[in-house]
Amino acid sequence: MPSPRFAQPHPSRRGLLAAGGTAGLAALLAACGGSSDSGSSSAKPPAGATTPAGPWTFTDDRKKRVALSRTPKNLVAYIGSAAALHDYGIACTGVFGPTTLKDGSADPQAGDVDVSKVTVIGNTWGEFNIEKYASLSPGLLISHMYQAPALWYVPDESASKILALAPSVGINVAGVPLTTPLQRYAELAASLGADMESARNAAQKTRFEQASAALRAAAKAHGGITVLAASASADSFYASAPSAAADLSYYKSLGVDFVVPNKVQGGFFETLSWENADKYKTDIVMLDSRTATLQPKDLTAKPTWGRLPAVKAGQVLPWPSEPIFSYAKCADQIEALTKAITTAKKVS
Repeated sequence: MPSPRFAQPHPSRRGLLAAGGTAGLAALLAACGGSSDSGSSSAKPPAGATTPAGPWTFTDDRKKRVALSRTPKNLVAYIGSAAALHDYGIACTGVFGPTTLKDGSADPQAGDVDVSKVTVIGNTWGEFNIEKYASLSPGLLISHMYQAPALWYVPDESASKILALAPSVGINVAGVPLTTPLQRYAELAASLGADMESARNAAQKTRFEQASAALRAAAKAHGGITVLAASASADSFYASAPSAAADLSYYKSLGVDFVVPNKVQGGFFETLSWENADKYKTDIVMLDSRTATLQPKDLTAKPTWGRLPAVKAGQVLPWPSEPIFSYAKCADQIEALTKAITTAKKVS
């Protein structure tokens, strides 16, 4: 997604964080939890899911209870939410957020969602086509929350109109350990018809648990290996605070030794100019891999980047700073971090 930091002369904190931080702060807005039964479709449920009969209720992380006479159809979700639900067998009709790249292929944040089979309501920060959304007869709107009650990638200026069209569910993904949004998305998927006890879904959770145990063992066996989670833009280098990010705080609880920046703004990260980007010496850099951010190939002209010990040693790990909150996708990232710690040399 093009960076809203560069598209707006005075970007919101949410916009800035969407482009360059570990997570997003949301401006407070009036939440709209519906009780009407909106949206219907004759579409069949995806493989691995059945549509439960009878009333449907779900209480989200805003403590808003949605009560409908039947399970909602025509789900519309932030792409990360849709990707998590997809892994459990729940399909969304529409999505918003970074879904496709310029060539039409799937953005990594889409996970395994077939982007050719969903209606994209908006692909960049601040983009949400209300008319297209309404045309889908949405039964439920689903998104992350980085500061409740704001829904991630639902534009502040049009939120009231959007939230009036269908009930909504927000899942908190900030300031909590990774296991919390994982459990909440699993609960949401189950309520929508996913069989969480199926062999495939049970195996996802088992793999996540095994990967977590392996990371704990690796962190203990390779004590002293330090990790800095960061994000890069043209103007700034963001050193992330592990306590605010669900994935980082979880890894820290397993024993990963994170560098903690000492001038954190808003609880999420410290913004460093490129002149000072080598402030924190570390053995591994986990670098934000979202398409809006700069990658190692883009940073060769930044002298301070090249001076970081981890960079000199080739110990840079791609980091999806907005995880897909399914057990399978989180296991992928834990396994990658375990390998990085196991093979890293002490260089800082």
